[in-house]
Amino acid sequence: MKVAQPVRQIVIVGGGTAGWMTAAALSKVLHAPFNIRLVESDEIGTVGVGEATIPAIKTFNEMLGLDEDDFLRATQGTFKLGIEFVNWGALGDRYIHGFGGIGKPLDGLAFHHFWQRRYQEGAAADLGAYSINTMAPNAGKFMRARADMVNSPLAEISNAFHFDASLYARYLRSRAEKAGVQRIEGRIVRVSQRADDGFIDAVELEGGQRVEGEFFIDCSGIRALLIEQTLKAGYEDWTHWLLCDRAVAVPCTSTSPLLPITRSTAHTAGWQWRIPLQHRTGNGHVFSSHFMSEDEATSILMSHLDGEPLAEPRTIRFQTGRRRVFWKRNCVAVGLSSGFLEPLESTSIHLIQSAILRILSFFPHVGFDATEIAEYNRQSAIEYEQIRDFIILHYKATERTDSAFWNHCRTMEVPESLQRKIDLYRAGGRIYRDNNELFAEASWLQVMHGQRIAAKTYHPLAGVRPAAEIDALLNDVQRVIAKCVDFMPTQADFIAQHCAADPVQFPARRT
Repeated sequence: MKVAQPVRQIVIVGGGTAGWMTAAALSKVLHAPFNIRLVESDEIGTVGVGEATIPAIKTFNEMLGLDEDDFLRATQGTFKLGIEFVNWGALGDRYIHGFGGIGKPLDGLAFHHFWQRRYQEGAAADLGAYSINTMAPNAGKFMRARADMVNSPLAEISNAFHFDASLYARYLRSRAEKAGVQRIEGRIVRVSQRADDGFIDAVELEGGQRVEGEFFIDCSGIRALLIEQTLKAGYEDWTHWLLCDRAVAVPCTSTSPLLPITRSTAHTAGWQWRIPLQHRTGNGHVFSSHFMSEDEATSILMSHLDGEPLAEPRTIRFQTGRRRVFWKRNCVAVGLSSGFLEPLESTSIHLIQSAILRILSFFPHVGFDATEIAEYNRQSAIEYEQIRDFIILHYKATERTDSAFWNHCRTMEVPESLQRKIDLYRAGGRIYRDNNELFAEASWLQVMHGQRIAAKTYHPLAGVRPAAEIDALLNDVQRVIAKCVDFMPTQADFIAQHCAADPVQFPARRT
């Protein structure tokens, strides 16, 4: 029997959120004689605007053994129950994509089929009334799920977080270094490859230091220093579906109430995010440079802030898409080096997390088996494409006609995999997930309905029960959720009681 010898010399290139999430996770699992080193330069900045997450981040933090209140204090964090979309389906529209489920199943059918029947018959409230993750943020309320309240919506609350990404990286760096990760400061000036097979054997820094390794993890961001500049992995461009290629970002002072939602407001050639933290609010305008100038995009952003700006706006350029391969030879890309999907559904940090977990699942031996690498790449590509389709849905499913940008999005052809989902829902309100894709049926339902895709009819088995019985179910769900929301504290009160961070003094902004 052949003994599988794992690689032991691991080099992470780049810090930031991706680098230190990777370092923290690997150092939690791998101990001596594994050697983990992270190379980063203080001279190279990070994008650092990914401040909103999805509920899967809780699993990652639990794996690291983080105390949630301590983590939130260290990162100026707040809670997130979903994303509010404004002006997406049409000007004046507003809906929330809430985490978690909707209603209760009946007769083996999902709740939404019964709701769909009565909604089409004009006898049901809008979809959001049947989700605690939608009703609570409307009232500014939050509490953690109560496992002791069995059969109550309070046991089903699903949350993620908002946090300062740079503080999160700093927090994880401290833990990783205590666990034995060696940080090496310096700018990489050369990548050394073996002559016989092109494998990377070292990175060389200014001053001549050589950092050798067996396994290299590229967390160098959009530069993709190893996976692209060195190994030429290739890039699959998706800008024909996702037109936005710029973002202008700026923080501003906090305002009340402190709502447990990310807000996404559509403008004439893109959209604006609003992410409330304890010490400030993060804002950004994602837009297409083909339909709007940077000056106009900046002006729109600055005129739609809730508070006073705390810094000068800065522009980030990007190209939506993914690497053709994420793992090549003895190098794997994590974070923005692997691809870019705009932050519309807060998936950037999740893609870092899932890549790390996949690396652990396919952790290589010194031979770097080609079959295992190919499967890693196949699974990674599927994940990117499924998330891509969900994001494209937000642009495609619109009735807006007020700008060339929205006319293009509304009429463009989309991937067959997405069109199939749209057609299936439109035919009879049915939604099916492919394998273990990230977004659940409830997520697809909320966005499709919220953006005006109307089902022509409903599931035939939802018509078997008498209308009065279905109404009793709908009314009971709505009544119980309203009662639970009334019981919940405000998010501001919950944070003050459990995880309030120290106040931050910002330097005066130049005028």
